[in-house]
Amino acid sequence: MRQGLRSRIQFLLNDELVELDKVQPGDSLLDYLRLSRRLRGTKEGCAEGDCGACTVLVGKLCGDELVYESVNACIRFVGSLDGCHVVTIEHLKGADGGLHPVQAAMVDLHGSQCGFCTPGFVMSLYGLWMRDPKPSDAAIEKALQGNLCRCTGYEAIMRAARAISDYGNRAGDPLLAERETVRQRLLKLRDGARVEIGTGKDRLIIPASLDDFADLLMAEPKATIVAGSTDVGLWVTKMMRDIAPAIFIGQIEALRTIRLEGNALRIGAGVTYTQAFEKIKQHIPRLAGLINRIGGEQVRNMGTIGGNIANGSPIGDMPPPLIALGATLTLRKGAERRSMALQDYFLAYGKQDRQPGEFVEYIDVPLPKADDHFAVYKVSKRWDEDITAVLGAFNLTLDGNGHVASIRIAYGGMAATPKRAMAVEAVLLGKPWNEATIEAAVAAYAQDYQPLSDMRASAAYRLLVAQNLLRRFFAETTGEAQTGIVRAAVA
Repeated sequence: MRQGLRSRIQFLLNDELVELDKVQPGDSLLDYLRLSRRLRGTKEGCAEGDCGACTVLVGKLCGDELVYESVNACIRFVGSLDGCHVVTIEHLKGADGGLHPVQAAMVDLHGSQCGFCTPGFVMSLYGLWMRDPKPSDAAIEKALQGNLCRCTGYEAIMRAARAISDYGNRAGDPLLAERETVRQRLLKLRDGARVEIGTGKDRLIIPASLDDFADLLMAEPKATIVAGSTDVGLWVTKMMRDIAPAIFIGQIEALRTIRLEGNALRIGAGVTYTQAFEKIKQHIPRLAGLINRIGGEQVRNMGTIGGNIANGSPIGDMPPPLIALGATLTLRKGAERRSMALQDYFLAYGKQDRQPGEFVEYIDVPLPKADDHFAVYKVSKRWDEDITAVLGAFNLTLDGNGHVASIRIAYGGMAATPKRAMAVEAVLLGKPWNEATIEAAVAAYAQDYQPLSDMRASAAYRLLVAQNLLRRFFAETTGEAQTGIVRAAVA
């Protein structure tokens, strides 16, 4: 039950308690830091969460544990910071008060050229170093996927990243030393209150609980729901949209749970890609490989699986593999819930089967059976941090005679919505899993898809790629090709 009403947000900024009672729903953390606080080490580059120049760390309580993650301040809203600890580069220092080990390594090993992107690299490396003082090259590269250096200084930055622990012991890091103090301060900020700032349409609302959120959305069905803001942030920075009134749901613990329910993973709509990664890697390892290619580390720390589904983008990466796995969606309106196959949620471009006042609560994803063949392939212009041109997902079961007992194929980037290849499936079902069957099915793609040409790929290219992904899947399942997520560039 909701405990009272609060008219201000409260968070820690470096070592200071901040209380704000005048916040607009679209106010970004980046603008607040640079314009209101004059903390100008955090830079604005792309204003869309791509370049990483604005990277800061945000600590939040997960249960009672304090977890720090790198985020893009340009698309992170101030309204999402209630109960958090924001750490900017100005807060970094060594145990002796001088340069922090990350900064010292970057200086000595020439990790900075023009210097504009450097604060973002430092903060991303700091977040990694706190988790792992001796990271592998793969871990370093993953942590830096969302940081772009236009001076092409990556090798020097890699050398610096490998050497950080040579410049200081992690046990002496001030942020780690004060972690328990910060955790206690954040625990004291938990008052169970709903937060409302502003009046009328211009309100910013942070619900006290999942039930409170359900009640709020019934009363304000046209409100913008803000979870990770990796999409909504761009509505503000690039499209100049007014998102008020806005309901911020990132702090609702009940939406941030992921657990095994029988033979399915139940993923709360507020679970981020980062939070889901280990569970998915354990139970659906081929899907974990895709998650590593969604945005950069900062985007994965903010973006939610439920948000990716709810927004219904035809090039969203998660819906096609989840459709291929037979996922179901549970939506809630007030106290009522209804479930549907995920594939039925997407009706047309920009239109989903979601009623006013209704929201995505969780997704149930069946685990592949031991004899299933599951694969997902993403084709894009570059390997890291790029938007999909074509994404194909396949889930196949063969009978004892090598015939197709069941097959589910879904694509993104091929239609106005994520869409199953029903005509292709119909050709394959019951047939022997061989090259002749595959070639017969390839012709059916034109019945399922009439893709568009755009800046990412032509329609002809998309159709050919979709067909060739089926051929690749066949080659993998028959041992004629290596398995893995396709690393391909668009010609």
